[in-house]
Amino acid sequence: MDAVIQFTSQSQGRDRIFRATQYACALSIYVLRNNPDRKDLAKKLKSLEVHMSAGRKLFRLGNTVNSIDAAKRTMQLSDRVLCLCLTVANINRALYFICDNVLWAKSVGLIHSIDKERWSLNASRYYFFSIVMNLTRDVYVLSQLMVQRARDKHFRQKMNQHLSESPEIAEPVIPQLDAFLFLLLEILKSHPAVALDTLKNICDIFIPLDRLGIYQSNAGVVGFCGLVSSLIGIVTLAQPKLKVKP
Repeated sequence: MDAVIQFTSQSQGRDRIFRATQYACALSIYVLRNNPDRKDLAKKLKSLEVHMSAGRKLFRLGNTVNSIDAAKRTMQLSDRVLCLCLTVANINRALYFICDNVLWAKSVGLIHSIDKERWSLNASRYYFFSIVMNLTRDVYVLSQLMVQRARDKHFRQKMNQHLSESPEIAEPVIPQLDAFLFLLLEILKSHPAVALDTLKNICDIFIPLDRLGIYQSNAGVVGFCGLVSSLIGIVTLAQPKLKVKP
């Protein structure tokens, strides 16, 4: 109970609960779209989804400053690749939150003379670039871990034993692919924080891709990906050891 109270007392915790609820509603609405007996339920879920989205915008009012502060910290990283990826990601997140704050001000009537569609598209663009840079960081970290593990003698023996037990294949490239996949799976299993962050970013990227028209899916895919990403966010916030660092 104490852990639940501590989690919900954080603004990030409440935001992630609201986000999970929002995308769960979106997914449920998509599933119920062809069921005429569930129209009333779908309307209630749609109303709940809108309220969750509005509530999240309120929780995110201070996130621009947090993202700028995070960018300042990541600029000090000694690893140049991580420094570039994380700094650019945080700057884009700050720009995204600025657009998000303007859209919130528009929705409550504080601002009137803005192009809501244009600001919404800009927010999606900044969100997309932020996720791309975070995914680039994940790929870089995975590649570094794979190189380190491949140099380990005990692991090479384990991998060679695995390959020797595999069926003989005529094409020489297939065993290499098998070795790569075996190494990748071993890294993902031994580094759950990196695995979860990679899965989260892969899920997240479908949201702006659909919004920007780069890769249009449907409301069901967006709802499912958003829900999975939100649940991972809840887990990593509740269990800090599962959050990738830096």
